[in-house]
Amino acid sequence: MKKSIKYLLAIVFIGMSFIANAQQGRNLQFFRLAGQDGLNIFESSKEDTVEFTGTKVRIGGDFAIQFQGVDQDNTSMADTLVELGGNFNLPTANLDLDVQLYDGVRMHLRTYLSARHHEESWVKGGYLQMDKLDFIKPGFLEGLMEIATIKVGLDEFNYGDAHFRRTDNARAIYNPFVGNYIMDAFSTEVFGEVTIQKNGFIGVVGLTNGKLNQSTVVNDNSDNKASFFGKLGYDDHISDDLRLRLTGSWYINKGRSTGGYLYGGDRGGSRYYNIMTTIDGDGNDFEGRFNPRFSEITAVQINPFVKFKGLEFFGIYEVASNSDDQGSGSFTQVAGEVIYRFGGQDQLYVGGRYNTVSGEMADGTPTMEINRLNIGGGWFLTKNIVTKFEYVSQKYEGDGWNGSKYQGGEFNGVMIEAAISF
Repeated sequence: MKKSIKYLLAIVFIGMSFIANAQQGRNLQFFRLAGQDGLNIFESSKEDTVEFTGTKVRIGGDFAIQFQGVDQDNTSMADTLVELGGNFNLPTANLDLDVQLYDGVRMHLRTYLSARHHEESWVKGGYLQMDKLDFIKPGFLEGLMEIATIKVGLDEFNYGDAHFRRTDNARAIYNPFVGNYIMDAFSTEVFGEVTIQKNGFIGVVGLTNGKLNQSTVVNDNSDNKASFFGKLGYDDHISDDLRLRLTGSWYINKGRSTGGYLYGGDRGGSRYYNIMTTIDGDGNDFEGRFNPRFSEITAVQINPFVKFKGLEFFGIYEVASNSDDQGSGSFTQVAGEVIYRFGGQDQLYVGGRYNTVSGEMADGTPTMEINRLNIGGGWFLTKNIVTKFEYVSQKYEGDGWNGSKYQGGEFNGVMIEAAISF
């Protein structure tokens, strides 16, 4: 009965969203468009191209479903992995509310209507974005706000560039592949950040309370500390055909009871279902990813992005390390993604991604390594509908996995995904 009600609500929200979209269109300020027009958008632009004519409400949504045909195996004598078959995964759905509250002031709220990791609908998070401060006084700090953006809320914060291209539950339209990166830097925490953009240069500084579950903040007397993050970079079109972007981000938390959520804050679940799960039920909704769960973490992510005509390259070099007091473990992530877009409106694409993570949980412990290869392509049927096909292969290597279900572990096969965002 609950599922029937959920599906009925989803249908109602779809109808509402089409009406709202038809009425409001693109009339939101400093806003990343849903669908193909939002590809390769990172921080929202400071170009003031939309006139404020009053409060506007935009209702949008995301829907995604995959067909999975993946096999898996390991060499561990202690665990036997379940045998996977080919079938469709649980469809996922988001509901988005974006409201232009005032000139230069916008609110965003996302609700996961259906997610792999949660049976019931729940609010993922939201934020208030201020690109003007005219609500204080007309022209207040106008010179500063021409280059500054202020965000406050409980939502994903701006560490690294990969979170702009990842799948967020059902919002899969910006991701050229089905899965996210192995060390998936994404968390929803209470945060505040300021972004400066001028002449292609980008600077971000912010902090979070380091907690994914806010209900424990007031009554928890453990070692809670704030997380500090930032970003420096450059992004500009060198010519009509060539765009270059290079950023470096950092995230620091020294609290023993906080900081472990940077790579484990996505409560939507992995897009590869039931992989690395044993017949005894040893598995979770996030298998395929890796979270070192360092409590006193320092993380640095470097992201190059190059676009020449229809050819794109996006990369990650990332190091996440623990403090000396907590064992001095460290993991390094390297990823490279090449995409070629073609067709009359670049509606077709092919590409590949290679992603590897390696390191030790503490000094002197055996090395753990995960390698993943994705090869595939996609077709934007319209600007708001995409279909994808990929071959994925992931392997667990190194002595650090010995004695666990991951020893000699691997999975590979095909994934087909359809996604809608509007």
